[in-house]
Amino acid sequence: MVEARQCSFCGSKIEPGTGKIYVKTDGAVFHFCTGKCKKNMIDLKRKNRETRWTRKYAQEKAIKVYPKKGTRKKGTRKKIKRINK
Repeated sequence: MVEARQCSFCGSKIEPGTGKIYVKTDGAVFHFCTGKCKKNMIDLKRKNRETRWTRKYAQEKAIKVYPKKGTRKKGTRKKIKRINK
């Protein structure tokens, strides 16, 4: 059975049959979800913990990324105080 993998750069889930695999000459294997992740890690040599849109950046900074729709509680909207003149 083919299993889902995790992107080596951004940390997102890669479905079976999608993504790219990059193997270095020393035998290190990297799995990428998109060409954007591959380019940032291999070509541009960026660090995932310093790139704002990655999940690993959010984990280090303790920021919630990718909130699901409908998970907000009702009544959590900002209330605006109106002043009548």
